[in-house]
Amino acid sequence: MKYWPSRATWAKAAIAEQLVRKHPRIEILINNLGIFEPKPFEEIPDADWMRFFDTNVLSGVRLARLCLPAMKSADWGRIVFISSESAVQIPAEMIHYGVTKTAQLAVSRGLAESLAGTGITVNCILPGPTRSRGVGDFVDALAKSAGKSFEEFEKEFFEKVRPTSLIKRFAKPEEVAALVAYIASPLASATTGAALRVDGGTVKSAF
Repeated sequence: MKYWPSRATWAKAAIAEQLVRKHPRIEILINNLGIFEPKPFEEIPDADWMRFFDTNVLSGVRLARLCLPAMKSADWGRIVFISSESAVQIPAEMIHYGVTKTAQLAVSRGLAESLAGTGITVNCILPGPTRSRGVGDFVDALAKSAGKSFEEFEKEFFEKVRPTSLIKRFAKPEEVAALVAYIASPLASATTGAALRVDGGTVKSAF
């Protein structure tokens, strides 16, 4: 089943309700909606904070709440929040984004606790810098404005902005998807309430 509304559309409660009415027995929910925007802290107005929280956090909260009755009835389900390494290493250039990623960790763990003893697992995936479509377009635009190639910009980014990365490059979406596919499968039945990193070693911790 594929359903691809725009980011702005997904952030609306009515659309989430419409989706679950159309597909009432969703067994695997991947909350991957997210927006980002580098901006100095003192220039982030309340409206941006609310927009980021509504889009990055509440969209997943709403869908999880709507999908849970069917999962509980089946005593099986997978809920996955796509968070970010920014949840534990808040980026100074977009603090509002980092805060929403941390909030996803809290929602995921709390929801997993509430489902203890069931066949439903809830986990968070923490990707590092990833060349998704949105990030790729954003980086391409920045590189062009600086008169650099993508490769030159990437090298400089990992030297100056994310120097702790061990792979020294943007991850491919498929590399993140591989972990998501495992967590969503029956093989991961003993993994729940976890924050799982696929961050290229960006988070400087062995744990």
